[in-house]
Amino acid sequence: MDDNTRLQMILADSPVGIVLSAIAQTNLPNWWLAGGAVRNTVWRYIFGEECKLVINDFDIAFFDELGNRSQELAAKAALTNQFPEYKFDVKNQASFARWRNGRQTFNSTENGITNWLHTATAVGVKLDAEEKWQFFTPYGLDDLFAGIIRPTPTHIDNPDAEQKASGFLQKCPCLRLAI
Repeated sequence: MDDNTRLQMILADSPVGIVLSAIAQTNLPNWWLAGGAVRNTVWRYIFGEECKLVINDFDIAFFDELGNRSQELAAKAALTNQFPEYKFDVKNQASFARWRNGRQTFNSTENGITNWLHTATAVGVKLDAEEKWQFFTPYGLDDLFAGIIRPTPTHIDNPDAEQKASGFLQKCPCLRLAI
C-alpha cells in the first residue's frame, strides 16, 4: 500500500473523514485541510492511547487573492453549525500576512502549508469534485508515519517550532525529534 492510500485509510475512519465532504461543500477556492487534525489523527492511530494528542481544531487553508475575512467567517459558521462539537480554523493564505503581523505573504494555499512549522504538520487532504481524496505532501509522509518532529526549512532554529515540538513530546512521548 502506498503512503497516500495508508493516509486515506487512517483518516477516512476518523473525524477527518466525517467533516471532509462538508468542508468541500463550503466551496472555498483551492482549499486543503491540514495541520493538527491530520497529524494528530495519524499519530494517535500509530501510537495508540499513549499518545495524548487530539484534534483541537480543523485547520482549513484556502487561497483567494481578492477575498476577505468574511469568507473565513462564513465557512467557519457553516461548519460549526453542522458540527457544533468541533472547532474550525479557516484561513485565507492570501490575506494571512495582512492581519497577522510579521507573517510572510503566500502566493498559494500550497505555499502557505509548505511554510507551516513542521513537516508532519504540512500535510493537506481534500476531496475533489468527484469526492476522490487528494493529497498535498511537500515533505512526503515519512516523518508523519515515523513520528518524527522536524521543522520545515523556513523554521529551522525557530523558537516557536522548538516550543511546539516540546509540547508534542510531552503529550506523545513516542515521538522523536529530528537530528
